[in-house]
Amino acid sequence: MFKTRVTEMLHLKYPIFCGNMMNISYPEFAAACSNSGALGIMASVMFRKPEPLREALRELMSLTDRPFAVNLNLFPMLKPVKQIDLVKTMIEEGVKIIETSGHQAPEKYIPLFKKNDITWIHKCAGVRYAKKAASLGADIVEVVGWENGGATGKFDIGTLVLTPATVDAIDIPVVGGGGISDGRGLVAILALGAEGGLIGTRLLTTKECPIHENLKQALLSATIYDTSIIMRTIGATHRVWSNKAAQRVLEIEASKGDQSEIFNAAAGAKSKLMYEEGDLTAGIIACGQGVGLINDIPTVKELIERIMKEAEESVRMLSKS
Repeated sequence: MFKTRVTEMLHLKYPIFCGNMMNISYPEFAAACSNSGALGIMASVMFRKPEPLREALRELMSLTDRPFAVNLNLFPMLKPVKQIDLVKTMIEEGVKIIETSGHQAPEKYIPLFKKNDITWIHKCAGVRYAKKAASLGADIVEVVGWENGGATGKFDIGTLVLTPATVDAIDIPVVGGGGISDGRGLVAILALGAEGGLIGTRLLTTKECPIHENLKQALLSATIYDTSIIMRTIGATHRVWSNKAAQRVLEIEASKGDQSEIFNAAAGAKSKLMYEEGDLTAGIIACGQGVGLINDIPTVKELIERIMKEAEESVRMLSKS
C-alpha cells in the first residue's frame, strides 16, 4: 500500500526514515531501525576519526543486512571534525547511502559520492536549500518543518506548508519530517506529496534507544508545549526539550553572550552525560513538538509496525468518508 520512489530506490519495506541523532544513533540503534523495515541512519560525527568510525560501521553491518544510511554532520561545531576522512572511511567500508545535513550542501564531497555510486540524501529546512541540493545531484531530499526536533532552519515554516512547497519545487523524491509521531502523521506527510516520513523524537522513547531511563520517563511526561527554540542568535536554530540546560542557553543568548559561550552551554559532551547518567539538567536534547504525542516505550520494531498499521487504518477511514 505504501510503495514510493523512496522505498523502491532504497529497497525499504516501509517509507520511514529514522532520524539521525548525535550521541544516540550508534550502530545498535541504527540497526534496530533498519531491522524494523525503516531506514536506520547512523551518526558519524561522534566517532570523530576514521578508525573508530570504521569499527562502528563494521559493527552496524554485522547487526543488519537491511539498508542503512550514515549521516555526515556539516553543522558548526565547538570542536570541528575532519569530515573528508570520515567520508573516505565510509566509502572504503562499502557504505552506499550517505545523508548530509548542515547549513550548506556538501559540494566538495559530491564528486566522491558520484564516483562511488553513493545514494546521496540531503537534509535541510527550506525550499531554496532543497532546490540547491537537487541541482547538485542529490538523489533524495529530506525537509523538516518548524515542529522538528533539532535544526529547524531560520524561516519558521511548518511541515504542513514546507513539504508540499518543496515537492512542487523539485523533481526528485522528498521525505518530510517534523511532528510525525504515529501513523496519522505518516499518512499526512504522504498526502502532502512526500514519499517518506522522517521520524526522530518518537524514537527517543523506545527500548533500544541508548538514553537513560530517567530521560525517557521525562520525555514520556512531556507535553506539546515542553520544547524551546535555542541558538537562534547565532544562526544555528534548534528545537530542544525545555529543561534547565536549555534555559541556560536562552539566558546566555538574552544577555548577548558570544558564540563560544553558547556552543559550550549546548555542547554534545554535556548531552552525553545526561544520556548516560540520567542527570536531566546536564545538557540539551533535540526534541520536536511531537513529544507530546508519546505515551509508551515500545521496541523500535513494535513502534514501526504500529505506525504502519495506524497508517493503513487511517487510509481505510478516509476512503470511507
